[in-house]
Amino acid sequence: MRVRVATTALGITATLLALPSCSTHTTGAKHHTTSSARTGKPTDAARKAAVLSPATLETRLLDENDLGSGYLHKPERPAQHDDVTIVGCPALSKLGGDAATGGTLAFPRKAKATFTYGGGSSEVSEELYSASANKLSEDIDRIFDAMTGCPTYQVVAGGTPIDMASQKLPAPRELGDEQWSQLLTFSTGGRSTVVEQTAIRDGSLLLVLSGSPTLVDRHLGKALAKATAAN
Repeated sequence: MRVRVATTALGITATLLALPSCSTHTTGAKHHTTSSARTGKPTDAARKAAVLSPATLETRLLDENDLGSGYLHKPERPAQHDDVTIVGCPALSKLGGDAATGGTLAFPRKAKATFTYGGGSSEVSEELYSASANKLSEDIDRIFDAMTGCPTYQVVAGGTPIDMASQKLPAPRELGDEQWSQLLTFSTGGRSTVVEQTAIRDGSLLLVLSGSPTLVDRHLGKALAKATAAN
């Protein structure tokens, strides 16, 4: 998970997934299994556990039509690889610089889109990942724990110091199988930017929405609904 420091404080991303929880409705589970054997269609549990291709993830990202008027797609800039040092947060430093600054997670099955709103004054960034469930769930949990475990720390990227403040937020428990949420404040050059980042795991898919707190809260449910739509 990394945070894009070269352009905007947006872009802090978390990831990973885990297998869906088992149903406690045993009668329904047996019914679905029998139906699946008859028709050859995968059960809901099988669909949730399936690892999705990058092409499929792309189709599940929000677009301008989903978001409404005032949103413009922002082209991705080439990745930058500045030297990164974490000061004042040993747990985050152990994860490496990429865990605290810039870009997407290092998993091959991923898709990302960023949008500006209101003439570029606000942004919202969506990332989707699909991968091995247990590893992804453990990794995102470790990253969020490290970031929210240090209320303040500093990131030095390419020689530029960025003062960071993190605060754990209540996660929307009614969405998905696992949830993480945090509020991050980036301060550099006398200017501060506040970013909300919420990650929702649903089966073998992880959604990460980052950006203006108002925009994240507004579009989180819509993003998850589209991301988890059946094939």
